[in-house]
Amino acid sequence: MNPPKCTNNDFINFLIATYQTCSCTEASRCLPSETEPIAHDSVKRLLERQPQHTDALYNEAKPMIRHNEGVLVIDDSTLDKPYSREIELVTRHWSGKHHRVVQGINLVSTIWTDGTAIIPVDFRIYNPEKDGKNKNDHFRDMLQAAKKRQFHPKSVVFDTWYASIDNLKLIRSLTWHWFTRLKCNRLVNPDDTLNRPISEIEIPPEGRVVHLRQYGFIKVFKIVHSDGDVEYWATDILDASESDRKSFKDCGWNIEEYHRGIKQCCEIERCQGRKELVQRGHIFLALLAFLRLESHRLNTGVSWYESKRAIQRSAITLFVAQPSF
Repeated sequence: MNPPKCTNNDFINFLIATYQTCSCTEASRCLPSETEPIAHDSVKRLLERQPQHTDALYNEAKPMIRHNEGVLVIDDSTLDKPYSREIELVTRHWSGKHHRVVQGINLVSTIWTDGTAIIPVDFRIYNPEKDGKNKNDHFRDMLQAAKKRQFHPKSVVFDTWYASIDNLKLIRSLTWHWFTRLKCNRLVNPDDTLNRPISEIEIPPEGRVVHLRQYGFIKVFKIVHSDGDVEYWATDILDASESDRKSFKDCGWNIEEYHRGIKQCCEIERCQGRKELVQRGHIFLALLAFLRLESHRLNTGVSWYESKRAIQRSAITLFVAQPSF
């Protein structure tokens, strides 16, 4: 059997170096070949044969993880596909970037972070028509996968969307702790009298232990922002301090940085292929590209954005020195 003309490393390096255009045709024009030019079908076949499970991503990330330290952060993000009409996997989702419902592919991700490193370890693509699973199903699947992979995080951090009683009880059954935000109407019992919305109870700056309906005792914190917005943070670590809350919140914010990085530096949204296998393959290789950039950042201190700009800067320098037209 002849070896493939286009390899994973070729496409990963293409994603790191390119801007804007990420089609199979553009990749075939950019990838080097010692013989005849690489056909765009070779790139397409590369994307189609990528693994359909997340073990490959975890195995790549494993050397960068300390399983008994750090936290796991889970959240989803919408990969914008505003002009898609025929692309599989595209449905309508709420976008925090646009603050409205948009067309796109919903990616549910798990990262491991110690406050400095940001390492993707698992992901799921929301596709209920095929697998019948909602986002909370994917959330629970990734938690159970992390347990099998011998993770022992200090906490699991996630947003309000995933703060259901079933999810909280699952984390407790895994013998882990959790940290999340609660909606203002979640019912708690502060003084062994009756349940009432969390917004109606007094919460001092150092937090307060209350009983969450159908779950058990938790500790809640109330944060009032300068614009008047109020947030309620909660954890099952009953002796957690305000500094612990800030630390977990900062770790949780890293997944927002991660989403920005895979979109702006790894071109994860730019695939133009129509078929599901092509989209999945592109997303998987984009996440491997992020791991390359993050590994380089941790080793050198150079940001993802500067690493990408340096490649473009070198190309500009060569062209200015020897213009081709």
